[in-house]
Amino acid sequence: MHIPDGFLSPETCVASYAVAFPFVYYSFKRVIREEHLARLGVLSALSFVVMMINIPIPGGTSGHALGTSLLAILFGPWKAVASLSVVLALQAIIFGDGGVTTYGANLITMGIIPAFVGYWTWLITRKREKLSYFLSGYVSLVFSSLIAALILGLQPMIFHHGALPLYFPYGFKITVPAMLVPSLLFFAPLEGILNLAVLSYIKKNEKGN
Repeated sequence: MHIPDGFLSPETCVASYAVAFPFVYYSFKRVIREEHLARLGVLSALSFVVMMINIPIPGGTSGHALGTSLLAILFGPWKAVASLSVVLALQAIIFGDGGVTTYGANLITMGIIPAFVGYWTWLITRKREKLSYFLSGYVSLVFSSLIAALILGLQPMIFHHGALPLYFPYGFKITVPAMLVPSLLFFAPLEGILNLAVLSYIKKNEKGN
């Protein structure tokens, strides 16, 4: 899911930062105003651990859950965005997972999109409680993968020298199925199961108390 440095053009990186920055700014204003900085640290740690667990799949690649929609349901999408902005920055700077130049794009695909899509999916379907937990994770990860595929697939269409791509070389015909098939079959179900397990456990304990 992480897009490394060098895969995106400078123009795409700048545009991604421009889109992501207002979300980061407003999300931290919300967190600071509501005095949830300590909680933000806990949420960031949870998301960090979830994303560090890479699961291999057939074809020689691997992927991971995000936990973004889970945080959005528990604490709201803005706090989820604030949390993921911290996690992705640490991963890019300290661990080289993702990139500094592509931080804005990664925040859009793994923070902003799944936070709001997952939260809205849960709101729309929450009359069927357990189904809503699963769908919030599943749909959020599918949308996240789709946006990443579109960002990558756009590169050779716009940024090329003659027939030679200057950055990421594969178009939509490759990026969309390459991102969506593993997501639909493996990682979106994993995200849905994560949401279902954690939220059902929390709900059960709330009823017990």
